[in-house]
Amino acid sequence: MTTAGVHRAAATGFADGADVYAASRPAYPGEAVDWLRDRIGIGPDSRVVEVGAGTGLFTRLILETGAKILGTDPVVEMLAHLVATVPGVATAVATAEDLPIAAESVDAVICATAFHWFATPQVLAEFRRVLRPGGTLGLIWNVRDNEVPWVRRLSEITDRYQDDAPRQKSQAWRHVFPAPGFTPLHETAMRYDHVGTPEEVIVGRTLSTSFIAALPDDRRAALVEEVRAMIAATPELAGKPKAHFPYVTPGYDCRRID
Repeated sequence: MTTAGVHRAAATGFADGADVYAASRPAYPGEAVDWLRDRIGIGPDSRVVEVGAGTGLFTRLILETGAKILGTDPVVEMLAHLVATVPGVATAVATAEDLPIAAESVDAVICATAFHWFATPQVLAEFRRVLRPGGTLGLIWNVRDNEVPWVRRLSEITDRYQDDAPRQKSQAWRHVFPAPGFTPLHETAMRYDHVGTPEEVIVGRTLSTSFIAALPDDRRAALVEEVRAMIAATPELAGKPKAHFPYVTPGYDCRRID
């Protein structure tokens, strides 16, 4: 962790790689809007804080519910993209442990591909503080589908560089559940295909990973060369104008209780 409480891979990687992150990360399935409405229970009269909002990829879906949003993130460069591309959304530079929000003032707290960075009892206590009684915590991730052979090979290449960076795939974030003051987690399964050129959805996505963006230039260049070699050796990718990068998108929700 950094002295400011933000992991060094996030603080450095997301700051340096914010442009690539905004351009190359996948969006989320359209059915996530139904999840927000039906499971998280938000609509036009709702107040929502999105913690770890980043460049606003998931913020756009929350906006479709009509909810009023505050997007928070500790990385200034990430929020700059949100402000530039999702106008009208209030933002604040803040960590998950110290939200600039009054007690019992929001209907939902949402974390999209972010909760693994700050999954601690202290953070859940902060979420409970700002949620109104009966308010909902929603967690969602885009998780690469490693059942597909080339995706699994890509993961094998990139995993060698992860160091101690927290990741959803470790499932370590689950250790804080069941959580005091919250109902048990409910899971909703969704899927998403990120479609674009192999350079966009595979190379760009790889470069947007925090611990890869934080690498020295020579190591990052060597990794990119290996990824491009993998693409060239994969019949369904080599020379193709479009690639389909498959994701599994689980959503989890629980409610604040007394």
